[in-house]
Amino acid sequence: MNTAAPALTPTTRALAWCLHLLVIGLLALAAGRAVADGRPHVGWIVAVSAACGLVYAVGPTLPGVRRSRRAAALWLAAVGACWLVLLALSPDAVWVAFPLYFLQQHLLPRRAGLVAVAATAAAATAGFAAHQHSFSPAMAIGPVLGAAVAVAVVWGYQALYRESEHRRRLIEELTATRADLAAAQHTAGVLSERDRLAREIHDTLAQGFSSIQLLLRAAERSLPQAPQNAARYVDQARQAAIDNLAEARRFVAALTPPTLEGTTLAGALERLCATTSARHRLTARFHLAGDPAPLATAHEVALLRIAQSALANTVHHAEATTAEVTLRYLGDHVALDIADDGRGFDPARLPAPDPEAGGFGLAAMHARTQALGGTLTIESAPGHGAALAAQLPLTPQAETEARP
Repeated sequence: MNTAAPALTPTTRALAWCLHLLVIGLLALAAGRAVADGRPHVGWIVAVSAACGLVYAVGPTLPGVRRSRRAAALWLAAVGACWLVLLALSPDAVWVAFPLYFLQQHLLPRRAGLVAVAATAAAATAGFAAHQHSFSPAMAIGPVLGAAVAVAVVWGYQALYRESEHRRRLIEELTATRADLAAAQHTAGVLSERDRLAREIHDTLAQGFSSIQLLLRAAERSLPQAPQNAARYVDQARQAAIDNLAEARRFVAALTPPTLEGTTLAGALERLCATTSARHRLTARFHLAGDPAPLATAHEVALLRIAQSALANTVHHAEATTAEVTLRYLGDHVALDIADDGRGFDPARLPAPDPEAGGFGLAAMHARTQALGGTLTIESAPGHGAALAAQLPLTPQAETEARP
C-alpha cells in the first residue's frame, strides 16, 4: 500500500494497520446495519461490502501495487468503483469515504490526489442526498470537513517526513565529515610524528653514531704508532656508545633526554661543549648571558638538539678549530648562538635535505624553532666561518609542556 514510498517505520506501519482496520470496520458496519435494519437489497449490500473488502485486502499483498504508482492507481480505482456501488445501495457507505481520502493522498501524486479527494467528497455528498431524497448544505459539511482533515493530516505528515529525511541526510553528512576529519587529523598526526621522530633520530642517535665512527677511525689510524692514543679514542667511542644507548632508551620511552636529567639547560650545553672538545679536534666553549628563566621542557630539548646538531655539523664539515656556544636570556625570549671559525659555506646554495646523505640537520633546526614559535637565522660565507642563532619565546613553567 505504501507504493513508491520509503520503507515503513514502526510508526507508519501502525498507522497503515489502523487504516486497514478502519476500512474493514466501516464496510462491516454498512453490511451489519443493512442486515439489522432489514433494508432493501440487503443481499447486494452484503455482497458488495464483501467484494469491496476483498479487493481492498488483496491490493497490499500484490508486489505491483507496492512498487508501481500505475498499479496502485488501478487498485485504488477498483476499490473506488466497489465503494460507489455500495454507496448507491446503502447510505452507511458514506463513512468509507474518510479512509479513502487517506489512500488517495498517499497513493496518488499531490494534484491527482486532491482531485480524487474532491471527487470522493462530492460523490459521498451526492450519494447521501440521494438516499435522503433531498439536499441541504449541511449534508456536505461532513464529507468536506473529513476531506479537509485528511488532506491536512497527510500534508503535515509528508512535511514532517521530508524534514526528518533532511535531518537524517545532514546527520549522515556530518558523520561522514567527522570521519573524514578524523582520518585527516590522524594522517596529519602520523606525518607530524614521523617528522618529529626523524628530527630526534638525526639529532641524537645518528649524530652519536657519526661521532663513534670518527673516533674509531682515529683509533685505527693511531694503532701502529701511538697505541695509547688509540686506546683513548676507543674509550671515548665506548662512552659515546653508552650515551647513545641511554639516549635510545629514553627516546623509546619518550622521556626527557638524559643530558637534561638532574641539570639545567646551561649545564647540559656546558657538558656538550666539554664532551665535544674531548672527543674531537675542536675547542668548544660555552657562555651564559642574562638571568636564567624557567623554560618548558619542549624549549629546553629543542635548544639542546639544535646545539648538538650544529656542533656535529661543525665537527663533520666545517674543519673548524674553535666554536663558541652562547645561551642568552633576553627578557621574554631565550636565544642560542653558535659560531665557529671553519671554512664556512653559502647559505643560499645549501642542498635539499637528503636523509641518505645525512643532510637533515638544518631543516630539522628550522622545523623545531618554527614549531615553538621561534626563529632561526644562519650567517656564513666561504672562508669566514658560520654563525647560527635560534631564538624562542619564553614559556612559563606552569604551562602544559609539550613533547619535543
